[in-house]
Amino acid sequence: MAVQSAATSLCTLLYICFAANDAFAFSTDGSSCVVRKSPVSNRQEWQQGVEIELPNLEVLFDRISSASPLAKLVMEGKTMGGFEAIDDVKQPDLKWKKVEENRRKTVHQIDKLDHFQDVKTPLLRFRSSIKGPCIGERFSNFIMNLDERKKWDDQVAHVEEMYPIDDLDVVNSLLDNREKYGTCTRVGVGYTQTKSGIISPREQLICGGMQEFANGATILWGTEMEEYHNHLLPEGQRHTRAKSHLFAATLCPTSANSFDIEYLLQTDVGGGLPHFMTTPALVEIVKKLFDHTRNYFEGCDNNELDLYLKSRQQEDCPKIELLSSTDADLLCEEKDLSQVHHFHAMKDNESLLFTP
Repeated sequence: MAVQSAATSLCTLLYICFAANDAFAFSTDGSSCVVRKSPVSNRQEWQQGVEIELPNLEVLFDRISSASPLAKLVMEGKTMGGFEAIDDVKQPDLKWKKVEENRRKTVHQIDKLDHFQDVKTPLLRFRSSIKGPCIGERFSNFIMNLDERKKWDDQVAHVEEMYPIDDLDVVNSLLDNREKYGTCTRVGVGYTQTKSGIISPREQLICGGMQEFANGATILWGTEMEEYHNHLLPEGQRHTRAKSHLFAATLCPTSANSFDIEYLLQTDVGGGLPHFMTTPALVEIVKKLFDHTRNYFEGCDNNELDLYLKSRQQEDCPKIELLSSTDADLLCEEKDLSQVHHFHAMKDNESLLFTP
């Protein structure tokens, strides 16, 4: 019976579609899969019969690599040098417009691309170089953990990973080229809601995930669910839907204690607001995210990163009676800390990235 249940779970967990042209990379044939909703920290019951559909991941990653030279380098296994290894002149097909450039700022370059994927909403690209270890899960946590999100986003009201997908072997089996696309270490559907401010509240329903690479790089990705997925929205009052046609954040180590981030965001705020009004607001909120990132990784926020690393190291390397405490510490130092981060990221129910 257990074998049959496991086989059923494996076969029905995910439905992968093969649409190449629509903006969200989902199929439009009404196909779906049935998965069991995994419990999150504030829920004890399991719910069956929840329909979840994944986008065509290879199509999505190819779009990301076409717009993000850093993601392209990571997928090609050429991470050395980070932004220094990128030649933007070699992208003549994409007509990027420079919005800002100042090497002294946390976000040292911002570019805009109109009509990417034949969508009127402009695609924004942010570049930043950060001092500290490259830990993609921590960057994800800044966005999906509500307490962390409140530190830089005054408008956030609620974020939740509503439908985590736990059988990652199935997801990874959909990606034939593991060297190019990395290993999927988190994936699911999340919900975000903003407060009422200058504009009325907005809500989003996003499929997102995290790809980790052997060289230490991470690509976080997300795309808005289609209208026919609205049954996944939580119960309650509906709000104007903001839609992220594309999101990606590529974190690429440039040394043992530094990394570059290239961040893509193509979000329609909704409500018919013109993009020339909403784009500056999106730029400012992403800048605040990067300021928070810099403060965390460079030790300006009460050494939170040190506390995180020490707690993970202690949990991964408990004291053993046969070893002295000094020997235990040496044993911990010899372990690959990237594996420690990876293991604990998988235990965090709120670490999956969804866009602002």
